[in-house]
Amino acid sequence: MAGAGLLAIGAQAQPKPEWTPIFQQINNEVLAHSNAYNSLKEASTTIGHRLTGSENGKKAEDFAFNLLKSYGFTDVKYQPFEVESWSRKTISVSVGSSLKSLQPVKAVTLAHSPVKASVKGELVDMGNGLEADYLAAPGKVKGKIAFVYLGILPGGGEKLQNLHRSEKTALATKYGAKGIVIYNTADGGILLTGTASVTGKLIPIPAVCIGKEDGFRIKETLKSGKQFVDINMTNFSGLIKARNVIARIPGKTKPNEKVVVGGHLDSWDLATGALDNGIGSFSVLDMARTFKALNLQPERSVEFVMFMGEEEGLLGSKAYLQQGLADKSLDQVVYMLNYDMTNDPKGYSATTDESKELFQSIGAIAKGIDTSFTNIFRSGAGLHSDHQPFMLYGIPTGGAAGGRLPNNGGPCYHADCDDFKLVDDMGMRNTVRFNAMLTYALADVPVIPARRLNDEETRELMIKSNLKEPLTIAGEWRWKD
Repeated sequence: MAGAGLLAIGAQAQPKPEWTPIFQQINNEVLAHSNAYNSLKEASTTIGHRLTGSENGKKAEDFAFNLLKSYGFTDVKYQPFEVESWSRKTISVSVGSSLKSLQPVKAVTLAHSPVKASVKGELVDMGNGLEADYLAAPGKVKGKIAFVYLGILPGGGEKLQNLHRSEKTALATKYGAKGIVIYNTADGGILLTGTASVTGKLIPIPAVCIGKEDGFRIKETLKSGKQFVDINMTNFSGLIKARNVIARIPGKTKPNEKVVVGGHLDSWDLATGALDNGIGSFSVLDMARTFKALNLQPERSVEFVMFMGEEEGLLGSKAYLQQGLADKSLDQVVYMLNYDMTNDPKGYSATTDESKELFQSIGAIAKGIDTSFTNIFRSGAGLHSDHQPFMLYGIPTGGAAGGRLPNNGGPCYHADCDDFKLVDDMGMRNTVRFNAMLTYALADVPVIPARRLNDEETRELMIKSNLKEPLTIAGEWRWKD
């Protein structure tokens, strides 16, 4: 009987005949009338960066709200939240062979560093900044300043699993460092920003990033003698108000089941955040426009969500989850699709393989419309974007796969070169049309094959996905071993 039940579910998860003409309508609408590129251009020009809690952040929230209203949404709302947030003020970093011979080095403060810090001391090379590096040299960094690479050093072990900058900072703190200098992986002196906190709250030590070339120069110098560093910084930290922006299309027959389609609207303040995450969030806004333009109403409800505060610790998506837990609306969420730096996708992705058959059947229709969509499928669980809070509650998550950033924009991730000139119009249109198709079908299929995991199943998935260590470092491993 169990086998018969699985066959019944499989049959209900097959494509509907009416999806093909609907997908064709989506394709034609987006190719002819997409506003993703132009609306991002307007926002980049008139607002600039979209830092959460700043005046620019508020303008971005209003921009998204008004844009959704202009598309015909009547059920659009702000979801306000208040959290402790952070912004940078001043920074200076100097390095030399003694405290009397320091030379300035171009640097940027990593988010959630202390409000004020002035530290001097010996700079200690801790390699990749992984736990193994500290265990191999007990006490080496205590009372000193850790010097670590953002990635995995050449020849440092191809099988090593890298950690997020915040997790590397947490390890430096754990082993007694009084500061950390992280050097970037991108060429050309590009500086990377982003949070150095695993909790979204202030860290006890100053954390800075310097360029790749300066980093490897200092690393070479450390081989022949000691190096010292002087770090001075001031920052702001305090309660800020921000708002997620939510637009809803009610389901035709299952309004109390919903698919959440999200992307983070906020950005860092070094540039306009065109790639991170303008291309993702403004594509989601255009998916919403497409649904309205075509009067699409699948069986389940769809919520298009612009999250704020992702860059500072997934603040907006965590606020969404907390409110959903409080009012029980989280029980309605059957799937979460996340679009973070998505561009020109060639397929779909999901946390697990349960969605593979459905997603590839959806993709096969898309490929029949345009063969540039090769219909790849990727599965796997990862962290550090707005799907994470949903995933940790067992909710199936997914999105696009197989794309790449336009105009060699990868090195500008979290950097001062992340400007609108990097954006590709067609890449955004491809995100919109193929993922509007996915969204519609996922909300319309009789039975979604990926089910919500219970707490123990979620724990096992995290272990299987090698996420226990980073979640433990972040203080988000809630299970007892």
